[in-house]
Amino acid sequence: MIAAHADWSTDPRKRWITRACRSGGAWRAAAPELVGDTAGLLPRLLAAGLPVALGLDLPLGLPRDYAAARREADFPAFLRGLAGRPEFFVVSPTLATVSPERPFYPARGIAGMTRAAHAAALGLAGPLGLSRWCDRATAERPAGAPLFWTLGANQSGKAAIAAWRDWIVPALTAAAPIRLWPFEGGLHALLAPGTVVLAEVYPAEALRHCGLTLGGSKRAQAPRRALAPALRAAMAARRVTPDAALAAMVQAGFGADAAGEDRFDSVIGLLGLIGVLDGARPDFVPDDPWIRRWEGWVLGQTALPRGPA
Repeated sequence: MIAAHADWSTDPRKRWITRACRSGGAWRAAAPELVGDTAGLLPRLLAAGLPVALGLDLPLGLPRDYAAARREADFPAFLRGLAGRPEFFVVSPTLATVSPERPFYPARGIAGMTRAAHAAALGLAGPLGLSRWCDRATAERPAGAPLFWTLGANQSGKAAIAAWRDWIVPALTAAAPIRLWPFEGGLHALLAPGTVVLAEVYPAEALRHCGLTLGGSKRAQAPRRALAPALRAAMAARRVTPDAALAAMVQAGFGADAAGEDRFDSVIGLLGLIGVLDGARPDFVPDDPWIRRWEGWVLGQTALPRGPA
């Protein structure tokens, strides 16, 4: 089979994918490359006719408090229904234009803006309703940003817009052979020749699953270069052999340019995905119908958030 992980961004220059092919129980991984034309991504991944597992560093799912008012059966049906609705993806500059049909906010920083006001504009009871359960803090990591929030370094809303609008929704509309984990089943059950299974994979989560710790910011080359010996050991533990270009990139800390952190994340995400594919981590999803139908989960995550769902 083929495993791949794409570190997604609104900027195509920071959108990198790392691929590996499994044969005889071991993996051969290539160096990260730019995703390039999104319309050609699925055909490139499916060219060999093998099952493909594709990890994506972006949200796949909706908060349950928002989903409770939807008429669709589940998140995949919701995505398909976004075809021909470009207004859904327009980020509101002020709360005056925020609504369930235009939920992303804010387009820029505004004095006095709060997530509580954002939640109220969406008809939610409070700011906690903006988050999926898997976005909330666990004993292992802090909380992630809510899906519809689009401001700050920690936000993921813009990546969701770029991937959903420009790639996933058009692919679903065209009946492309893609399946969405965990909404349509377990990871291994969904894998089939000629099919791409999309799963939400966070490099920061995968880094911990691989037993790796950066001694500084991932945005700097030096900490990434210092991690090279431990990263090579983690790859060996996952039975992943890098090709010459990837081995050189690991040794060099993924380069000194601004895209170095994105290439790094694409490799770490791939190792997290492979860990679940090969059983080093469980294909765990909480037994909660809201999570399985609407909210989704982070692949490989077993730590439950603090507090009730």
